[in-house]
Amino acid sequence: MDVDAYCERLAPGLLAEPLNAVSNAAFLVAAALLWWRNRPRPWSLRALPVLLALVGLGSLSFHTVADTLTNFFDVGFIAAYVIWYLIVFTHHHLGVRWSLAWLAAPAFVVLAVATAPLGALVPGGSGIYLAPFLCLLVAAVVAAARRLPWHDLASAAGVFAVSVTLRTLDQPLCGQWPSGTHYSWHLLNAVVLFLVARQVIRGRRAADRT
Repeated sequence: MDVDAYCERLAPGLLAEPLNAVSNAAFLVAAALLWWRNRPRPWSLRALPVLLALVGLGSLSFHTVADTLTNFFDVGFIAAYVIWYLIVFTHHHLGVRWSLAWLAAPAFVVLAVATAPLGALVPGGSGIYLAPFLCLLVAAVVAAARRLPWHDLASAAGVFAVSVTLRTLDQPLCGQWPSGTHYSWHLLNAVVLFLVARQVIRGRRAADRT
């Protein structure tokens, strides 16, 4: 694993990326707020704050230990959150039965593969988030078209665009900004994951009341 993958990390060591490490607390705070303030029901939605916390812990492990295994945790928990969210969004927010909602997972994989060549043109490895960004845009448009709650999704898309931009600029701005900008990606991405989860949880709660 290249220990110089981010501007802040210039050498091995647990404390080589203090801002990148500490900023992962934002995911844990977001998970706690999602659990205690929004009270997700049923179990399929309760998994969202759990996965959100795991995203933070996986990223924390990578920005402290920084090896192949922790990189797997970092990317793997993000992928798990995205795929599970698409499944529960399709079921709970769009009203698609479970047997068909599960197809959101392979559909996302196909989209990720299809957009990989274009994503490879984006510096800093940020191109892997092109597929999730497109999914977020489509989710917001579909929800709006069906007159379902969509404002959190639209807000999340805007924040996500900013967060990916800051992630991409981490290395190019390293000379002018020695601490880098990757920690901003953590802070803003925690907001994104919180907003999309809150949208589907509130949508399910509203549907249960009708």
